[in-house]
Amino acid sequence: MSTGQEHYDHGGGPGRDHDHDDEPDVPLKENPIWQQDNVTLYSVGVDIGSSGTQLAFSRLHLRRLSEDLTSRYVVVRRESLYESPVHLTPFGTDLQIDAVRLGVLLDEAYAEARLTPEMIDTGAVILTGEALRRRNAEAIAEVVSECAGDLVCATAGHHMEAMLAAYGSGAVRASSREHSRLLNVDIGGGTTKLTLVDDGRIVETAAFHVGGRLIAVADGVVARIEPGGRRHALRAGHDLVLSSPVTDDQLDNVAALMTAELLGALGGRRTEATEGLWLTKPLSIPERLDGIVFSGGVAEYVYGTQTADFGDLGRRLGGELRRSAEGGLLPAPMLPAAERIRATVLGASQYTVQLSGITSHLDSAERTLPRRNVPVARPTYVLGYAVDSGAVAGALEEHLYRFTRHDGDLAVALSWTGDPEYHRLRAFGEGIVKGLSARIAAGERLYLVVDGDIARTLGRILCDELGVENDLLILDGLFLRDFDYVDLGRVRQPSGTVPVTIKSLVFNDMDATD
Repeated sequence: MSTGQEHYDHGGGPGRDHDHDDEPDVPLKENPIWQQDNVTLYSVGVDIGSSGTQLAFSRLHLRRLSEDLTSRYVVVRRESLYESPVHLTPFGTDLQIDAVRLGVLLDEAYAEARLTPEMIDTGAVILTGEALRRRNAEAIAEVVSECAGDLVCATAGHHMEAMLAAYGSGAVRASSREHSRLLNVDIGGGTTKLTLVDDGRIVETAAFHVGGRLIAVADGVVARIEPGGRRHALRAGHDLVLSSPVTDDQLDNVAALMTAELLGALGGRRTEATEGLWLTKPLSIPERLDGIVFSGGVAEYVYGTQTADFGDLGRRLGGELRRSAEGGLLPAPMLPAAERIRATVLGASQYTVQLSGITSHLDSAERTLPRRNVPVARPTYVLGYAVDSGAVAGALEEHLYRFTRHDGDLAVALSWTGDPEYHRLRAFGEGIVKGLSARIAAGERLYLVVDGDIARTLGRILCDELGVENDLLILDGLFLRDFDYVDLGRVRQPSGTVPVTIKSLVFNDMDATD
């Protein structure tokens, strides 16, 4: 890795004679070739949860790897720059999130980090748990995103939070390193997110309605109770409502019941009680699990790193789970977590970005970038040596049919295999034009994302030979999936790359009811 002190040696090394010894050495980071292959991004993660709000700033170093036909960029170093304190999420008297106070928290964090929103290249504002169920959730996400910076995306969703928590907790890395199958259990204020990771690959995510702040207490009375918290209390035999008196024994009972329900879900047991607690499709618990990693605020109590009581169920719930682990009641051994309460925010600041390749088609960049919340469609087809343009067109038309009710931008993710010979690229381009004929005829902007380094040549064929006059952006070196959502940043120079923030299943579970 470069330390910034290295220099570009253009003469073959010390002791080698060459013709221009009188020329000054060029610092490596000022060498245009190095700048093209190495990109630094500044990223922020903002986690707004049921109980806590926090920010994390990171510096990401990406390097271009040339392999086969994909000169893609990969993150080779992540550096944490600043982590804010965990603040209580501010709510107004109507139990709605207070956007103004949130904005103040963001401003203070940026000042402490000595960064401004204009310096941020990418990142995510994540509404999690009960926060995303608020009536003003999307409005809050947009307001906070604007405060954080134009290129920071506003997003929400159980599935995305689950994935970010698994990255931030270290479960994905541990699974990859040990080739193991792990379950990450992220317990926040309102929900528990479950992520199954196999050999470093996330294979399934889900959310369960157990959290440490579904009930909050002050001076012996209920100061806050979510609908889910009330249902848990009723199942435990206690009719708790706002401002009703509550005892420690009652809270202990509720926490014990919630623990039993969560253990049932982790053990794959399907009961009438647990069925009603899934906020997503239930997670399929495999027969073999090599370990369980806990993250989220309640994990601080599970691992014994926090003992203070904050007037909610967190300490009780975490203590019950810790005793369950010690008693062998978990379906697999409890493993250490790299991060606990900060897992999601670190995941949001460090694991959501890809960078386009250097051969992208960017002729319309000033009109097509930046863009937020662009849904991704990835059609499937097979490319033989002789590319069948009709088959490509049919695959696009059939696959994009499900997006016909979507108004606005759409990113079409395309796969490329084989040699980039002209006759193959021309046939491929003809298939794209036929498959996207409706969008082309409507004059819509065209966003294409290719996993191989063919974007620039493909763009020239589409525009110069096949007559596509729409605003066209083709990014290459990226790997996207169906139903991902992406934010596309501005072109970075001198590398000519575009930061792409990936937000899997964004807003897809926003319609959960209280």
